[in-house]
Amino acid sequence: QVQLVESGGGLVQAGGSLRLSCAASGSIFSISAMAWYRQAPGKQRELVAAITGGRSTAYKASVKGRFTISRDNAKNTMYLQMNSLKPEDTAVYYCALDKYGRGLYDTWGQGTQVTVSS
Repeated sequence: QVQLVESGGGLVQAGGSLRLSCAASGSIFSISAMAWYRQAPGKQRELVAAITGGRSTAYKASVKGRFTISRDNAKNTMYLQMNSLKPEDTAVYYCALDKYGRGLYDTWGQGTQVTVSS
C-alpha cells in the first residue's frame, strides 16, 4: 500500500512563495496520475492542480500562472511550486494518487498547512 507524505507548508506573507513536496513510500507508476487538493476552513476540498503520467497538467483557474505542478518518478515525489501567494490560498493542502490512472484518487496524504498573511 502506497503512503503519501506532504511537506513544505508554512506561514508566508502575501506575494511570497512556498514549495510543497509529496513523497510516496512506494513506486509511482508511469501511468499514475497525481494531484494537489486543498481545503480551507468551512469550505469543501477542491482540486488545485493535477498531473498525468504523461505529464499533462491542469490547474484551478485562480492558481493558473502562479502555481506549477511537477513530478519526479525516479524519486517517487510530486511538487507544487506556489508563487505570488494570496491570503485566499490559505488552506490545508493534500496530495492524492490515482495509481493506475483510472480517474480515481484513492490514496491521500495527511495534509500540510499553508497560511498566507496579508
